[in-house]
Amino acid sequence: MPHRISVASVLFALSALVAPCQQVVPANPSQSSSSQVSEDGNQQSGESKRILGLIPNYRTSPSSQDYQPLNSGQKFKMASEDAFDRGTVALGVLFGADGYLTNENRSFGQGAAGFARYSGAAYGDLVIGNYMTEGVFPSLLHQDPRYFRRGNGTAWSRLGYAVGRIFLTQTDSGGQQFNYSEIVGNSTAVAISNAYYANNRTASDAVSQLGLQIGVDMAGNILKEFWPDLQKKFKRRNAGR
Repeated sequence: MPHRISVASVLFALSALVAPCQQVVPANPSQSSSSQVSEDGNQQSGESKRILGLIPNYRTSPSSQDYQPLNSGQKFKMASEDAFDRGTVALGVLFGADGYLTNENRSFGQGAAGFARYSGAAYGDLVIGNYMTEGVFPSLLHQDPRYFRRGNGTAWSRLGYAVGRIFLTQTDSGGQQFNYSEIVGNSTAVAISNAYYANNRTASDAVSQLGLQIGVDMAGNILKEFWPDLQKKFKRRNAGR
């Protein structure tokens, strides 16, 4: 497995952020319905482009009301924004550092050159995954790569919704369908990564890497769902000081 950072640890950290939201008033869905999609595919709703100032947030929609589909150009633009964002680069370096410290792929070597290979390969995984799940397969299968925030209900129901959107997605026609773009897209990305992970080409390694990439996307969904609530909580906390 190229990276041993466990998905469970990532989700545990996210749950610590989500837990305080259980007492936060849910986002008002009526405020979300007025969002519009610009010609380049971006939401015109004041949605911040990064969560916690680092995690890319380009493909979040505050609601699926008044749905407008994206064309292929918009999907690929969204994939590019996610792929080349500083947060994606930072995550690639983080995964690369973990692989470097544990010497997971000996063919990469050690020293500065080895660290660069680990980081480059990890970042490559994320870039390929973004293009496959947000651009290539959504265009081929006519699925929408955006995350449509639920914004209301209990914290647990919203958490379940965020996790479930990994497996269920919206089609360009407005219907619901199994999220082939996520699962097949990430599977394709893992298959491509076998070309540059010389020491990690077993079926077990591939399954572990697929689980990691899906887990990262799942964690991203959770943050996207609760980010407005966290922002409100941070603002109240700062105002009370």
